[in-house]
Amino acid sequence: MQVYLTALGCRLNEAELQMWADEFRQQKISITSNIEQANLMVINTCAVTSEAARKSRQTIRKLHRKNPQAKLVVTGCYASLEKQQAEALLGVDLIVANHEKNKLPILAKELIEWNSMPYAATEPEEASLFKRNRERAFIKIQDGCRYRCTYCIVTVARGEESSRSIEDLINEIVRLESDGVKEIVLTGVHVGGYGSDLGTSLYDLVVAILARTTIPRIRFASVEPWDLHNDFFDLFKNKRLMPHMHLPIQSGSNRILRKMSRRCKSETFLALIAKARSVVPEFNVTTDIIVGFPGETEEDFSLSKKILEESEFGHVHIFSYSNREGTKAAGLPDQVEPTIKKARSQSLHQLADDYKKQVVSKMIGQTQRILWEGKAHRTEQGTYRFFGYTENYHKAFIDLQTDHDISNQDIECKILSYNDEIGALRVEALESIPFSNANSPLIIKQLA
Repeated sequence: MQVYLTALGCRLNEAELQMWADEFRQQKISITSNIEQANLMVINTCAVTSEAARKSRQTIRKLHRKNPQAKLVVTGCYASLEKQQAEALLGVDLIVANHEKNKLPILAKELIEWNSMPYAATEPEEASLFKRNRERAFIKIQDGCRYRCTYCIVTVARGEESSRSIEDLINEIVRLESDGVKEIVLTGVHVGGYGSDLGTSLYDLVVAILARTTIPRIRFASVEPWDLHNDFFDLFKNKRLMPHMHLPIQSGSNRILRKMSRRCKSETFLALIAKARSVVPEFNVTTDIIVGFPGETEEDFSLSKKILEESEFGHVHIFSYSNREGTKAAGLPDQVEPTIKKARSQSLHQLADDYKKQVVSKMIGQTQRILWEGKAHRTEQGTYRFFGYTENYHKAFIDLQTDHDISNQDIECKILSYNDEIGALRVEALESIPFSNANSPLIIKQLA
């Protein structure tokens, strides 16, 4: 049997695909990237916005059209929030709610063995099949969230917090490293809430990973800033923790943050960033900002612009607020006009881009270890271009004169310049590296 896996939405959905792929393989079931060859298709859906729910429905229909003979399993937030609607879609054979995701490989295998009829038994591009990046693996450490931000539907869809044991996670990390993975990303719905149900914490988990594994590079997915105590950043004195965190602030206005039921003030957020950079000066903070939240005034918006200026973010994800049925914010008064939201979004995008250029320009001349990923791209000049990420998660590239494979190599490089057109730092290597298709080391600094 062959299984095709795909997901929309967050990194957590990708991490879950990875877990299922491993479990399917343990059952001697292979993973395929070819939809037409699959006996079983699994889609991990998203419903963070109405548009995400629409794309989930669209992708479900597309999968069935491409392979109507395969069994189709639908899971994720859309499947959990809109179960009856998902069941009614043509070709859907099984809905697996979020609270049953840990059983999905078993339920899916039973579906094939039972040869059951689909829910809608009538005539019969988004993210592609999960194919684990051999350099980086996403690890789901927990699920669910105890907080209820007024704009968020995901906490409703995912339910109560549930954490994996430290022992279980350590075993997974050790296995991934033995498979050649160089970098892990700890992910979840509420990463900072890890261990709330186990009497432990994210801090304790990181200490255990550092003590009991040798994985070279450790990162975090999005972490709520209020979950981190000041001493958390002392952990980054260990060079295996990559100096980057995605800390979503959502607004620079404390008034709007209260309306969002966020548990962080702008001044507290700035103090956290200052603490991180006192430990690692080049610490890169990325964030999320929502524009046009109900009741947002020009003064509130100006405070969001101000926090961009003061924080020196390496990147900002900017979202225009949209109503999501089932959230408290959908019923709030003073909804912002679409034209105003669009103008504010455009303005903030421009500011974020300007500040990002200032941040990366300060890195020119520095040295960073870069993990190179994927295959080389042939440029118009005939060189072979690899992309990777610096320790503090800035995209970088190197051009080689010969077609040698440096993927999954962690190489010390010097940053030469920033290429605005492709949005990446140009670098040269500072050490001799044995390429996977070469019999002896080559000095790629001379080739760059």
